[in-house]
Amino acid sequence: MSELDDYATFVAILETGSLTAAARRTGRSLQSVSRALGELEATLGTQLIQRTTRKLHPTAAGTAFLERIRPALAAIEAAREAARAEGEAPRGKLRIAGPTLLGATWLAPAAASFMQRWPGVEIELLLSERLADLVAEGIDAAVRVGDLPDSGLRAHQLAQLRRVFFASPRWLQQHGVPRHPDQLSSLPCVLRTIGKDRRQWPVSIDGAVRHIAVDGPFSANDAATANEAVASGLGLGMAPLWQLQRMLEEGRVEIVLQDYEAPPVPLQAVWPGAGRLARRTRLFIDHLALQASGRRW
Repeated sequence: MSELDDYATFVAILETGSLTAAARRTGRSLQSVSRALGELEATLGTQLIQRTTRKLHPTAAGTAFLERIRPALAAIEAAREAARAEGEAPRGKLRIAGPTLLGATWLAPAAASFMQRWPGVEIELLLSERLADLVAEGIDAAVRVGDLPDSGLRAHQLAQLRRVFFASPRWLQQHGVPRHPDQLSSLPCVLRTIGKDRRQWPVSIDGAVRHIAVDGPFSANDAATANEAVASGLGLGMAPLWQLQRMLEEGRVEIVLQDYEAPPVPLQAVWPGAGRLARRTRLFIDHLALQASGRRW
């Protein structure tokens, strides 16, 4: 590895907070990262990082060194990217995080069409319901549902997701079609044990958003399973419209209470705010935006 790579490794160590996370981000082994730090400190003749049992912290010399080399490394990477953009198609690996169900139904096909357009790019999808730490886990970008907290991430909105109430035709025959959201609290509902709307479903009444307490005999920690339970007649459900398209087309579920739906929630692509966005990442985000624009959400 070059001295420049060792500088980048030093920056990665401080930005991620651990040697292991830095190894993951840079693609180097843990031993290589530790050796690079030791050689850099030996070359400079000073300790750059204070090691504790829980975390790594920069020394005063390490902080000063970081402040000087980080913009220089960013400028060098920008120059590299500019040269690649002029002379080559994008290459390299993208690590993209997103929700599990969205990954199977939309992200994977979008990744496939992107890789057909840019065969030099490899994509790894990391699907989970938890919010990954993009910097610490070496993730280039993520697709997230909902408003973005103040996290230092940058975002590009891809779509607005309509949330609907729905039930199976058989269930509606047995219980009747609800006419007002206040009825939700007395009807069996299928609950999701993940997310913030577990037992308090948002509704719009007279232009204001309220939350109705709901309960029911069946719950699941997986969106697809909860939707299938509703289609099987176990109760009313609430879900993003895009998750139900096939069930609606097959007549397995029907939408109810359309006049009381809560405002849609944003679907966003997010990426770390520090540094210049790699060309392959920017192209993939642009591709997601194009793919999202042609879909009914």
